[in-house]
Amino acid sequence: MDRLAMLRQMVERAPGEPFPRYGLAMELRKRGEAGAACSEFDRLLAEHPGYVPSYLMYGTYLRDLGRTSEAAVVLDRGLVAARAAGDDHAASELQAARAELP
Repeated sequence: MDRLAMLRQMVERAPGEPFPRYGLAMELRKRGEAGAACSEFDRLLAEHPGYVPSYLMYGTYLRDLGRTSEAAVVLDRGLVAARAAGDDHAASELQAARAELP
């Protein structure tokens, strides 16, 4: 079984867990499947808004795709989530990524 199929199976088995969907989104990103990756990231953030790592990865991915206004929104939301979680390290990374946007 390839990695993508394995990750999809993990998501099906544990739909309420954020990490399998995060892994799926990252694998799709790695494979260059932008539409599918963005859909998975969107669903992840909708279902698990407190899952802080997803904001930086999704925001930088959107930036890399040239979708800077969407990237800014995601990174700003992530900064709020990181601060709410008391995650200063993630907050500083999100802030740095946000500062790089035009």
